Amino acid sequence: MTPCVPLEQMPPAADWRDALPADRHRYSYAFLDEGAKREIRRKLLKAVAIPGCQVAFGSREMPIARGWGTGGLQLTLALIGPEDVLKVIDQGADDSVNAVNIKKFVKRVTDAALTTDTAAATLIQTRHRIPEEPLHPHQLLVFQVPIPEPLRLVEPSERKTRRMHAEADYSRMWLYLYEDIVKFGAITVGARYPVIVNGRHLMDPSPIPRWDVPKLNHGEALLLFCAGREKRIYAIPPHTRVEPLAFEDFAFRVEAFDGRRCERCGASGTFLDEVVDDQTGRRIYTCSDSAFCDKTRSQGLQSPHRPEKKNR
Repeated sequence: MTPCVPLEQMPPAADWRDALPADRHRYSYAFLDEGAKREIRRKLLKAVAIPGCQVAFGSREMPIARGWGTGGLQLTLALIGPEDVLKVIDQGADDSVNAVNIKKFVKRVTDAALTTDTAAATLIQTRHRIPEEPLHPHQLLVFQVPIPEPLRLVEPSERKTRRMHAEADYSRMWLYLYEDIVKFGAITVGARYPVIVNGRHLMDPSPIPRWDVPKLNHGEALLLFCAGREKRIYAIPPHTRVEPLAFEDFAFRVEAFDGRRCERCGASGTFLDEVVDDQTGRRIYTCSDSAFCDKTRSQGLQSPHRPEKKNR
């Protein structure tokens, strides 16, 4: 039997605090207390077990305003570890104010490695985009979600939307899309296009463009969604069937760029942002995914699955 040793005589145990500067000791590792992390992880397990189903959780107060990514940040802090490599993007850009501030905060409370390279990241937090580079099984993609309820378009009552999900009664959403076609000749829903996950739950995929919706279907990475203000978590496990709502005679369509190319790297087949050149006033197009664009330019090549730019 091991003899008891007085607490004051015990040798100090190795701790994550030893690797952090003295001014960071006032924070728990990754800011959240261990109880909050355990709750979030438990709710994540339930969300993964029931793909597309919203799971309530106790959203904590964060040092950023609600609506600026508190849900995604809580997931990131609950999951990140010392060996993780973090990438944060805001509508495809690594250098936006929101993305930079979140990276600085996570770096301060975890000392985790940061990157802009999609392939090198183990954990990616994103606002409104999915990276152009294919994701891998070892990666987690965390979405910041402003409104998790897809039925909010047709029913403002939370109690009624809960019942509609329980009964899989999505007829009002189908009617909404049909009326769109009758009025405008097309479905006008751009971002937040509703999808059916695993043949059962209607899900809001966060305000990603329609261009990114096909990437949700049978993906390699685990996709996690969190709305801090609405206190909801949901998930899409790898290799899960995700289908956008579409009619047999009116197929789902992504955005069309009519053969346009990125002005910076020359790539086609990517989601493009329209910008105005300050010097000439000319409208140009650039890749929304800044890391992908920079990597393509540095390699001096087009993406392997995209056509080469012809010399003029």
